[in-house]
Amino acid sequence: MLTWYGVFDHLQYEVNGTEVILSGQLVSEHDQTRNEAANAVKNIPGVTNVVNNIEVLPLSNFDNQIRRAEYRTIFSNSDLGRYSTGAIPQLHIIVSGGHVTLEGTVMNKMDHDVAGIVANSVPNVFSVTNNLKIG
Repeated sequence: MLTWYGVFDHLQYEVNGTEVILSGQLVSEHDQTRNEAANAVKNIPGVTNVVNNIEVLPLSNFDNQIRRAEYRTIFSNSDLGRYSTGAIPQLHIIVSGGHVTLEGTVMNKMDHDVAGIVANSVPNVFSVTNNLKIG
């Protein structure tokens, strides 16, 4: 468990033998999570090297406004509200330079499609990429 990992962050990993490659995005307020994630992986038995390619997104009031608007819009939808509960969010909203990327896992195709449509309805968003997986 990472202390500040939340709905506006997204982390992923790739294992290459005994090397682990970390990637994803973190909001600048959570930049300490970048090192926390790498240190947690270093302590896994058998891991000999950690490549930390996690991007810390620049501080931006514009992006913060979009994050809040996306959060309200997505999770107030009756079909998507259930994805806001739990210690580790299932649906992540990444905003960089006014561009939104949805990451994570939803239960069905309808939730996938509704999330994309709802995210596209938020004002001032330049684009939405829906990378949600169904699972």
